[in-house]
Amino acid sequence: MPKSTGLGLAEQQPQSPDNAFVWAVICAEALELAAREPILQHLLAAQITATSGNREIIARVLAARLAATQVETGDLFDLILSTLNDDIMRAIEADLVAVRQRDPACTTFLHALLNLKGFHALQTHRIAHAIWNAGRPEIATWLANLASLVFGPDIHPAARIGASIMLDHGSGIVIGETAVIEDEVSILQNVTLGGTGKETGDRHPKIRHGVMIGAGAKILGNIEIGAFSKIAAGSVVLKPVPEHCTVAGVPATLVRVHRADEIPAETMDQNI
Repeated sequence: MPKSTGLGLAEQQPQSPDNAFVWAVICAEALELAAREPILQHLLAAQITATSGNREIIARVLAARLAATQVETGDLFDLILSTLNDDIMRAIEADLVAVRQRDPACTTFLHALLNLKGFHALQTHRIAHAIWNAGRPEIATWLANLASLVFGPDIHPAARIGASIMLDHGSGIVIGETAVIEDEVSILQNVTLGGTGKETGDRHPKIRHGVMIGAGAKILGNIEIGAFSKIAAGSVVLKPVPEHCTVAGVPATLVRVHRADEIPAETMDQNI
């Protein structure tokens, strides 16, 4: 039976180091793509095949996409590279595996790394979150806003997000300051994890292990979405949701109780 393991946040990383294999696969995929598409050879060399290691790859990929006219790409690269640590890298690797396994449109790890803005936004958040926790809120907020402008998702740098996460498409996702997202969660486009008004303090949703949140769903307030549950597309959730169930509607109500072995975040079944 699947079991929730507590917060399981990136800072605590329970993920297996075996996911580090993704970087070797990515380099092989990049070499094969460069041979097939010569126009991409320089880009792939600069960001992947001619780099010194895994951290440099993710730093160069994100810096190249976040670069704005007012900020040198090299400065962004240095900020990202200096912030990356083992915990963040393990979370990134788990996210790559999650996207490759759950998204039928993602046929390689290289595709996820280079082309999926939901993945880029999530990894930029991991950097911003580490900077926030290091006592640098101004630069963390600046980086989070830049990521929102470039990629679409608006994620407060204080939000706590676990590993093995997929932000599918990424467009329109909003995640508030005190939100918590545990490991192995899938979130589709236009989802809001927000407050209910002008509350202060702990005011955003807590998404537990294995949850899937369908496109356009809104979850509002400091409420818990129980482990291995599903929020149907377009729902507005205002009350806590038990474990192992599906809710749907406006406002959302319980429509189904799952088998104990169902993991909605992995199956990605949109049916109610």
